[in-house]
Amino acid sequence: MIKDELIQRSPIRIFEQSINGGLKAGEIGVIASVSGVGKTSVLVQLALDKLLQAKKVIHVSFTQHTHYVLTWYENIFDEFISRKNLENAAEVKNEIVKNRVLMNFNQDGMSNDQIVRSLRAMIVDGGFAAESVIIDGFDFSRTDSECIAKIKAFAAELGLSVWYSCTVKDDGGQGKLALQYDKQNIPLVLKEIAGLIDVVIVLEPRPDHVELSVSKDREAQNTKTRPMRLDPKTLLLLEG
Repeated sequence: MIKDELIQRSPIRIFEQSINGGLKAGEIGVIASVSGVGKTSVLVQLALDKLLQAKKVIHVSFTQHTHYVLTWYENIFDEFISRKNLENAAEVKNEIVKNRVLMNFNQDGMSNDQIVRSLRAMIVDGGFAAESVIIDGFDFSRTDSECIAKIKAFAAELGLSVWYSCTVKDDGGQGKLALQYDKQNIPLVLKEIAGLIDVVIVLEPRPDHVELSVSKDREAQNTKTRPMRLDPKTLLLLEG
């Protein structure tokens, strides 16, 4: 399979259709679930789709060192192309590496303003014209609307789409876990900043797959969309 065909047939196309064409410049999206369900995998697949299109991506991790994040990219790329028999896979991988920057931050050691300055330095001063920023492991319980508003303004200024992961605490027992979401299935930890977030997608474990449900799509909530699922073993998005 050639790269263009791979892009056209990617399950990310279904993902984008489910949120009206995907995340736009200046918008913020959140992938939410309890730990270990597949948030990082989804973020990496979203990033890889951009990278396959020769678009630049910055991946920021607050929980894992860059070599662990790199392993995610390597494993998901290798698993994905092994299923598709991609031509010139080594050449495509080299292109991906050139268009990706991995960064590691610590919320204890950096303020929101410092994070924005670091990203601006990479994009503007460093000439790395990213189209998308992935932010994994950010603790939303330690932020506020002012901080997220600054990120959103920064994204709008530079034409970036920003995807976050959001970990929902599992206090044990389905009843208790249900209390972590509101009636629209949006994590309560996002309550104070929900108005600044454009898209919220929740990952929910099922017996034979992980289901992705759209809790918020801009002004719409609990939207009815085409089913999206993850393979529970590979954590890859399933086709169809």
